[in-house]
Amino acid sequence: MTPFHSVSGVAAPMMTPNIDTDVIMPKMFLKGVDRSGLGEGAFNLLRFRAGGPNPDFVLNRHGYRDACFLVVGENFGCGSSREHAVWGLQQLGIRALIGTSFAGIFGDNCANNGLLTISLDAATVGTLAGIVASPASNRLTIDLEPQTIRIDGGSTIPFPIEPARKEAFLTGRDAISSTLVLADDIRAFEARHRADNPWF
Repeated sequence: MTPFHSVSGVAAPMMTPNIDTDVIMPKMFLKGVDRSGLGEGAFNLLRFRAGGPNPDFVLNRHGYRDACFLVVGENFGCGSSREHAVWGLQQLGIRALIGTSFAGIFGDNCANNGLLTISLDAATVGTLAGIVASPASNRLTIDLEPQTIRIDGGSTIPFPIEPARKEAFLTGRDAISSTLVLADDIRAFEARHRADNPWF
C-alpha cells in the first residue's frame, strides 16, 4: 500500500445516499481479477453518456476533475463485495472518502487496499459538503498523524480512526506485510511451543 501521511487536494461532493458498488464499478467492468483499466469503469454510467462525458457529473466539472477526496452520502459502498470498486476509485486518483457511514465490507476493502475512509457525524459532513461545493473552497488537507481535516483558509476538523488501521496507513503495510514484520517473534513462539509441548 502507499503510505498515507499528509495529503492535500481537491474534494468533490457526492452526497447521494446509498451509492452502491454497482454504481461505483458497473458489472461490465468486472472481467478479470487484475486492476488494469478500472479507472475507466469507476462511476462509468454517471461519468459518461451517449456522445461523451456527462457535464453534469461532479468529477467532470471544472475545478473537480483532479479531485483526490470525495465527501459522500450515507451508506456509501453498499451492495456486493466488489474490490474492483476500490481499485477503480484509486485509479481515478481518490485517496480518501469522507462520510457518515460506509458499508462494512466496502470499508474493509478500502482499508486493505490503502483507501482511507473517514466517518464523521451527519452535521459535520453536511457542512463540509456545502463548503467544497464551491470550487473556490474545495481544497482540503488530511493529516493522518494528528487525525485532522484542514479546510484551506478555514477550520480544522478532527476525525477518529482505529489505532491499528492508522498504523497500517502510516506505514503502508497491508495485513500480510504487518504479519511478516512479526516473523521472528512467530518463529520463536513456534519453537517454544514445540519444546514445551513435544507431543504435538
